[in-house]
Amino acid sequence: MPRHRNDILQGTLALLVLKTLASHRRMHGYAITSHLQRVSDDLLRVEEGSLYPALHRMEQQGWLCSEWGVTDTNREARFYSITGRGRRQLALEEESWAKLTAGVGRVLRYA
Repeated sequence: MPRHRNDILQGTLALLVLKTLASHRRMHGYAITSHLQRVSDDLLRVEEGSLYPALHRMEQQGWLCSEWGVTDTNREARFYSITGRGRRQLALEEESWAKLTAGVGRVLRYA
């Protein structure tokens, strides 16, 4: 039986996280994954092992900033926010995604 895979194209996770944080003031990691899963009607599931290294990389690149805070369930967590540099990167990522999906669409229509 084929194994169900939910691999996200490399680079897509950054786009999804940046877009999510651009729409919200600040969020912790679990809230980000829950949001992506809910908005995608459970089609996208981001594992912690993928999310947290990506958040760390994006913070190192200056796309995100973070601070410690308390969640709605009274737990300490690191909350992430998008920076000005992150908003500029989001625009580039959205443009790149649009080009990629247009190209794939052309191939699918041609074949």
